[in-house]
Amino acid sequence: MTTSDRRSALRAGAGLVAGGAFAAACSPSGSSSGAVAQHAPTSPASPSSAAPTPAARTSAVSGSAPPASPAPATRPPARPRPAPAPRAFPGQPAQITHGPRDRPRIALTFHGQGEPSVARALLAEAERHGARVTVLAVGAWLDEHPDLARRVLDGGHELGNHTQRHLDINAMSEADAAAEITGCAERLRRLTGSIGAWFRPSRASRASPLVERLARRAGYPHVLSYDVDSLDFTSPGAPAVARTVLDEVRGGSVVSLHFGYADTVAALPAVLDELDHRGLRAVTTTELIG
Repeated sequence: MTTSDRRSALRAGAGLVAGGAFAAACSPSGSSSGAVAQHAPTSPASPSSAAPTPAARTSAVSGSAPPASPAPATRPPARPRPAPAPRAFPGQPAQITHGPRDRPRIALTFHGQGEPSVARALLAEAERHGARVTVLAVGAWLDEHPDLARRVLDGGHELGNHTQRHLDINAMSEADAAAEITGCAERLRRLTGSIGAWFRPSRASRASPLVERLARRAGYPHVLSYDVDSLDFTSPGAPAVARTVLDEVRGGSVVSLHFGYADTVAALPAVLDELDHRGLRAVTTTELIG
């Protein structure tokens, strides 16, 4: 399938969700089926062609049954590997907005909330381009769609914490803000074995000093912000989303995008194509910073 065909297919799928956004925006508050393997049936050997085994000959003479073969050892199913845990990056600020400017890498970060089919379409498109993204998931969204946590990780992407209910966390009391952070962290731990690689505040581009402190207490050494806002949550149309990102992105950029918006689905192929053309590789935020 050509890039043009993929864009057309994604736009057609996006039409299913056009006309309404499925995720609350994070603007500052001040503002194959898998194929089943088919095995041919094994034809039993005919009596005339199958020679009796020594055990069978012995049992025929003695009249005793041959010894039973030992049952094959069963191996328990492998457990999924735990998701990466938060890392401290010495020399980096408490709130990170971008990575090193001298490397041809950028991070596409998605606020994880909205219609699951849109999330899967965006992840699949990123994977077709060899891109890896960071998903900051809302805890309530994971409660409704727990399988998406593993879908993100199985695609080679990164998963993080975007609060439990996606409210204006900077305006909350200390107790309520702490509950928003730890509530999502607990869900991530239960689903993946880790509290997630990053924390990003909800309804704000940056965390208040209180929220920054609470995030650190919960186990996140850094708060993840961004330096490029796609404004996709305003539903300006796919060309406008792509233009905004491509006009501002440069080496080291952290781009804010959202699951759940038709414009984002339609814009992503053009964004990824142009990033490839510029030699900018989309990697996880941990890889970008590290």
